[in-house]
Amino acid sequence: MKRIYLFLLLICCASLVEAQKIKVACVGNSVTFGYGLANPAEEAYPAQLQKLLGEGYEVGNFGKSGATLLSKGHRPYVLQKEFEDAKAFAADLVVIHLGLNDTDPRNWPNYKDEFVNDYLQLIDAFRKVNPACKIWICRLTPITAKHPRFESGTRDWHWQIQHQIEEIAGVAGVSIIDLQEGLYARPDLLPDALHPTVEGASIIARTVYSSLTGNFGGLKMSSLFTDGMVLQCNEPLRITGTSNAGDQITVSVGGQKKRTVTSSNGKWSVVLDPLKAGGPYELSVSGVNKRYVYKDVLAGEVWLCSGQSNMAFMVAEAAENAALLKKAGDSSNVRLFDMKPRWMTNAVEWDGSVLDSLNSLQYFKDARWEKCNDKNVSRFSAIAYAFGQMLSDSLNVPVGLILNAVGGSPCESWIDRRTLEFNYPGILNNWTKNDRIQDWVRERASLNIKKSDNSQQRHPYEPCYLFESGIIPLASYPVKGVIWYQGESNAHNKEIHEILFPLLVDSWRKNWNKEFPFYYVQLSGLNRPSWPHFRDSQRRLEKIIPGSGMAVSSDLGDSLDVHPKRKQEVGERLARLALNKTYGKDIVPSGPQYKESEFKNGYALISFDYANGLRASDDKDLRSFEIAEFDGLYFPARAIVEGDKIKVWNEKVKHPRFVRYGWAPYTNGNLVNRELLPASTFTSSDN
Repeated sequence: MKRIYLFLLLICCASLVEAQKIKVACVGNSVTFGYGLANPAEEAYPAQLQKLLGEGYEVGNFGKSGATLLSKGHRPYVLQKEFEDAKAFAADLVVIHLGLNDTDPRNWPNYKDEFVNDYLQLIDAFRKVNPACKIWICRLTPITAKHPRFESGTRDWHWQIQHQIEEIAGVAGVSIIDLQEGLYARPDLLPDALHPTVEGASIIARTVYSSLTGNFGGLKMSSLFTDGMVLQCNEPLRITGTSNAGDQITVSVGGQKKRTVTSSNGKWSVVLDPLKAGGPYELSVSGVNKRYVYKDVLAGEVWLCSGQSNMAFMVAEAAENAALLKKAGDSSNVRLFDMKPRWMTNAVEWDGSVLDSLNSLQYFKDARWEKCNDKNVSRFSAIAYAFGQMLSDSLNVPVGLILNAVGGSPCESWIDRRTLEFNYPGILNNWTKNDRIQDWVRERASLNIKKSDNSQQRHPYEPCYLFESGIIPLASYPVKGVIWYQGESNAHNKEIHEILFPLLVDSWRKNWNKEFPFYYVQLSGLNRPSWPHFRDSQRRLEKIIPGSGMAVSSDLGDSLDVHPKRKQEVGERLARLALNKTYGKDIVPSGPQYKESEFKNGYALISFDYANGLRASDDKDLRSFEIAEFDGLYFPARAIVEGDKIKVWNEKVKHPRFVRYGWAPYTNGNLVNRELLPASTFTSSDN
């Protein structure tokens, strides 16, 4: 008899435990259902969420492929059996992910004005069956640029729906789960442009899990926060990180202490009062059961140094390596954060381990802030180090240099995805085969990933990839500005670069939410036919992009080598731009910059900015000027200095209308100013 009572008691207890489980209803469309997965019952995000939440929860999958939020859409969720089943489930927690199918042209153009009201009614329906339930609505998972209707409406309608979801959350008093953020940089996990792979579903499950539980893994900081770091001085300093929702965070440095509470999305930030240049400081970041203490912290000027191989070109390889290394011991105020790529983009095939790291966006090696010594200076960017050394010497403050240059990388790989989606989406599709990519860039990328049969395999040259793997992680770290040396991989098509480069600058400034200066190097001299036009395009872009500046390097080129070895002067020319334009120092920032031409009978009179002391660098006749009456029919011209202008003529050209200088792939032009800084090559034609 006792055994019978015990058995009945166990049954009752089991039933009680079962009844006490927290019910989670996952409401949505095919992404929730698990369309495209081999085994949705095990692999769809609700199934993976169940495993994360454990036995104390019961997760129900109420996804319906093709369902729309709009009640007048082509397949309204509220008319489906899954909706009735979800209501009958009477969940304690409801997660709604609807809206993707509303981007269909049958739906959004006709009924978008009803979206907010329809969504509010759906929310109310779940509250009626369980007034105590808590509801989250989701920002939509991405739709990638390969979607067949992307440019014809889907892209725009998708973002309109994202904005309305944020408004709905405020009106309904529900929380938001952002399902876009974790997948937006992973188009490889959305092979049909819409439905996630198992790994993609896992990212969704982890995102939902963190939102439901508030568990974001505890206090975490950006990898740029290490001992010996340099923090930007003399301006409000935003420090950010992640922690569990509701955690109190305390940040202390230099006698000030700031507190904040982690938001429901796991993010926190504090704004410190400006730090005075110098140090060392100690920075402390404390959360619940965790504390980071960073020692030997300096406050100074922090610059990001990026681009392709000529920026990556190391001190050890430079013609001036001995002079630069001699300064290493005196560079106690210069600190380096060297983000070396895990795999070089040389013309070789990569193995499987390389490909795996690329797909996970783990392209850059872990790095730490380092003091200068012979070893780390030797392997650091020669241009960046020369720039930082001149800045530190001139300003007498610490300088921090962050380097993340990648050999061969094209401009488009450094631009954020949304910018390209809205401004140049064609470059995102089938990128290794479209005609916007330079041939050798395409061929090298194809060779690197030759062993992969994965059509979604990623490569550093892929549009957006280096922004997502190398720029997004830096956004939490304040910088003063950027120096940039890139263009060789885009020089075949200046018209495309004229679109891309301003987008890149704007993209980075938005990423940091700061209009920082952006100084770049004009391509040097090399026997590649398109380079004169590309250099002139770079010259013109300086006048178009606010807060930019261009350092000339054509006098330092090598006719046969895309990597000229004289780098110290390039770095110092970039430093001149920064010292003058950013820090207001009385220093000539540039060589003569072409301003305008005045054409008279038989000659041209050319005006320049920074024209004091115009002369030939070798004290010989001025070289490499040409003049024309008809654009395209140029004649070599004589040129002499007349005050702060240059007079140019050729007896064969009676009525000149055009003039140009240094118009050759590898130029021997010799025009400089008093500071011996070279003039840019140029043409007066609008080419």
